[in-house]
Amino acid sequence: MAAIWARRALLPAGWAEGVTVEIAPDGRIGAVTRAPAPPAGATLAETLLPAPANLHGHAFQRAMAGLTETRGPDPADSFWTWRRLMYGFLGQLTPEDVEAIAAFVQMEMLEAGYAASVEFHYLHHAPGGRPYADLAEMSGRIAAAAAASGIGLTLLPVLYQWGGLDSRALVPGQDRFGNDPDRFARLVEGAAAAVARLPADAALGIAPHSLRAVDAQGLAACIDLAGTRPIHMHLAEQQAEVDEVRAATGQRPVEWLLDHAPVDGQWCLIHCTQMTPAETGRLAATGAVAGLCPITESSLGDGIFEAVAWQAAGGAFGIGSDSHIRIALSEELRTLDYSQRLRDRSRAALAAPARSTGRVLFEAAGRGGAQAAGRAAGAIAPGLWADLVALGDLGPDGIGRNGDTLLDTWIFARDDRDVQELWAAGRQLVTKGQHVNRQAIAAAYAGTMKRLREKT
Repeated sequence: MAAIWARRALLPAGWAEGVTVEIAPDGRIGAVTRAPAPPAGATLAETLLPAPANLHGHAFQRAMAGLTETRGPDPADSFWTWRRLMYGFLGQLTPEDVEAIAAFVQMEMLEAGYAASVEFHYLHHAPGGRPYADLAEMSGRIAAAAAASGIGLTLLPVLYQWGGLDSRALVPGQDRFGNDPDRFARLVEGAAAAVARLPADAALGIAPHSLRAVDAQGLAACIDLAGTRPIHMHLAEQQAEVDEVRAATGQRPVEWLLDHAPVDGQWCLIHCTQMTPAETGRLAATGAVAGLCPITESSLGDGIFEAVAWQAAGGAFGIGSDSHIRIALSEELRTLDYSQRLRDRSRAALAAPARSTGRVLFEAAGRGGAQAAGRAAGAIAPGLWADLVALGDLGPDGIGRNGDTLLDTWIFARDDRDVQELWAAGRQLVTKGQHVNRQAIAAAYAGTMKRLREKT
């Protein structure tokens, strides 16, 4: 077995010093033992943590970062004006472009401390909505990117039927997403075949896009297709969405979903930034994961998730980077906590009596991300996938600091440049702060970006 020796490690029971983690040939953690000195041949780490999954993202949007920060003709810029810009941008993308962008995104995730990516994948067809000869061509490109980056992948093909709750036709741009349930089932078969070619930790789930884009029959078809696999869905992200759902159904989105679908721990509901206290309590009680993307939610003006109330209700959550405007694990956690402080004019509201704010955030993101990804991970324990991240010494900021204080220092005072090593299912993909295949992946991405710039 390969071995890592850590000066300190965050284990399920808490912090421990002098920890040896053995990685079995199948990529799972074989043993976790205490040792005052490193065994021969072990990789050395200052601080070893369970590496979480990035539970929500749309890879192609990474190439848009920085392109939507000017005000358009609308008197009030919003998510909906951003969405129109996104539709125009994606019309340029080829399958080759998407593969290069996805590999770059996944590499950035790994360098930021994420071991796995959950891809909410709705870009299925050619411009104009014409299917590719291989209906799952784009899903195959996401899987090919994961083969290049080595990241643990959970691929979520997305069903997208309509342009709104009135069953209006898809607009240009959206037509690249569209399927009816029968064609979507065939697409999922192709996506499953692509995932099957990846290492054993790769997984497949299903994603009905939202109540705006999927009708009741489509949602039921997705639930049937999923079986026991993860089900993800956008829910209650924008006030205009809440208003549209209520006008069409007489209920708010969370109310309608809980009354019409068997929501449980298999589900991950993305954003949920527009919930009432009663909805928060009801949804938390199902065991579903709230998929939070604080940087994107800030960028798009979505609103602030009620994390304090969700935590009090025993709710599970994980972290994603959604539009990938910035891929930064520590910053996502910090942004989530700071949003609560700003709203409530409080400090450290998410901390527990025996665990600091940073530790509560990090451990919750690990557990919730693993649950949402359908991935046996989220802790340093035998039998789980060896999803591990090693931080450096944190420079002068880390002097004399240990345990929760050290973790807080990383999350609140430093950034992801402190990530030194990372393993995904035992594959060491980051060493000395850089991805092992950075040069080739970055070069392919740069070539794609150059071609896209020449088109505009």
